[in-house]
Amino acid sequence: MVYNYILRSLRGTNLEVFKFGIYLAFPIGYMYYFGTNLEERFSVPDFWPTQEQSNKIPYEREEIKAEVERIQNVMKEREIERRRRAEEALGAAKLAFRDAKEKHEGTA
Repeated sequence: MVYNYILRSLRGTNLEVFKFGIYLAFPIGYMYYFGTNLEERFSVPDFWPTQEQSNKIPYEREEIKAEVERIQNVMKEREIERRRRAEEALGAAKLAFRDAKEKHEGTA
């Protein structure tokens, strides 16, 4: 009987007001039950880096040029290292192929 009364009364605007009340009451009740000091209880100390540990963005023209040159030098060094490794791998593959070919020709 009470259930039917609630269903009959919660239609249209009344339903919207009820939903709005639930939307407001739920987070407030959650904070009341669990407490508002969740940040203190569940935070990880020293999670974010300090100013000294984070990157500094250059703003002056000279600083920007120096940073661009530094990045370009790093990219060149990486490219040289990549080419050196590729040449080493190619040389090792040629050597292995030549050895296998000589071994195969020696048995035929």
